[in-house]
Amino acid sequence: MPRDTVEYVLVLTTLPLNLDASALARTLVEERLVACVNVLPPMQSTYRWKEEVEQESERQVIMKTTRERISALQTRLGELHPYDVPEFIVVPILQGSEAYLSWIAESTGPG
Repeated sequence: MPRDTVEYVLVLTTLPLNLDASALARTLVEERLVACVNVLPPMQSTYRWKEEVEQESERQVIMKTTRERISALQTRLGELHPYDVPEFIVVPILQGSEAYLSWIAESTGPG
């Protein structure tokens, strides 16, 4: 796929430690919504929720995909995610190796 016709992004979310992050990652890759999912080690998150300051152990998840797949990914993640308001932050990839970016496009395109 030509580089100038596809925009690439990282999508960030967090998951609770008790969720099977590997199964979620596999589902998203199998459904071609993402090319790759990185599940980081446990971390401590501090946040405000319903006017209370909360602290929970979570995992940061980084997903690589194309701008074209963002809407479908957000919908599917909403179906699979246990949080009422899951983190869903999209960060554009401004530059990367042609081979890697092409791989993302191929991995998220029609199978």
